[in-house]
Amino acid sequence: MSQDLQRTPLYDRHVALGAKMVPFAGWHMPVQYDGLLEEHRRVRRAVGLFDVSHMGEIEFEGPGALSTLDNLATNDIRSLVDGQVLYTALCNERGGVRDDALVYRIGPSKFWMVVNASNTPKIVAWAREHLGPDTRMTDLSSATALVAVQGPRSREALEAVRSLGDLPRRLADLPYYHFVSGSVGGEPVTISRTGYTGERGYEVFVPPQRAGDLWDELLERGRPLGIGPAGLGARDTLRFEVCFSLYGHELEEEVTPLEAGIGWTVKLGKPGFIGKDALVRLKQAGLPRKLVGLELPSAARAIARQGFEVRSGGRPVGTITSGTWAPSLERSLALALVEIAAAAQPLDVVVRGREVRASTVPIPFHKPVARD
Repeated sequence: MSQDLQRTPLYDRHVALGAKMVPFAGWHMPVQYDGLLEEHRRVRRAVGLFDVSHMGEIEFEGPGALSTLDNLATNDIRSLVDGQVLYTALCNERGGVRDDALVYRIGPSKFWMVVNASNTPKIVAWAREHLGPDTRMTDLSSATALVAVQGPRSREALEAVRSLGDLPRRLADLPYYHFVSGSVGGEPVTISRTGYTGERGYEVFVPPQRAGDLWDELLERGRPLGIGPAGLGARDTLRFEVCFSLYGHELEEEVTPLEAGIGWTVKLGKPGFIGKDALVRLKQAGLPRKLVGLELPSAARAIARQGFEVRSGGRPVGTITSGTWAPSLERSLALALVEIAAAAQPLDVVVRGREVRASTVPIPFHKPVARD
């Protein structure tokens, strides 16, 4: 692997656990430890531990921070209260998705934005270009480690960790998409009721020098709960089953959030934001494409991969954005961006040169339970 790849603070832990390391978004990352299926099921049934320290964290502070973020985001940043998180799209002037992000309101004039690792440099530069008056922006990515604890027993696992110190709020009282901040040994720690698996889960922000101790204690104290590490492979199959959009798959610079299944993040009624005019025109004219769920017959023994062509009556009408064998459902499923007019018609996926008839199925494939 290239020596130019970055390493998270937990790199040595992954290697010691026997993880298969791969290049991902400019980082050395674990794709799996003891097998994708085992790690996937661990998260659905007990609790899995993910290193997501490659994600980007950007701080916006000052009297103008709220206005700056509301201009960058399609969702209503002004609706946030202290301690709350909001999912949003970030669009270009054409309405295409530059990235999807989580915005954390720390206080009336202080916010965090968490963005995808591959897009961090792009979003930092773009945000700086559109920085409003009285706003200071700081890229905190290199000063922040992020560990995701996901699964039905995730709260029990975190409550067993002593190194997190005393938090000002019980985890049992922390609502979905809210966070609590405290300190350990004079260093900041933030626990957020968020995740990317569809299960109950938390994401823990700590200084890089604290990440190893947190990881080790979670694995040790969570052992009776069935905890174990999980890699990028399981992270992808878990998010796919609940149809959470992924940048580079469902989300692209040439795909709008209205088409990509996250139209609910677009608040066209709020004052202007980047991409609003294009999105208004698109909605008035009618969407040309939509995201649909497809199932391939088990007898065909076929998997629809990203980029595979979708046809109707032999004519190309769309493209697979994500597809795999869904471990929890034991079915070959896919998400596809297809022409609106063809979405209700019989659809075929071109797999290795042959057309495989697919059934249109409701999405999400697996109901998220993260709010529970």
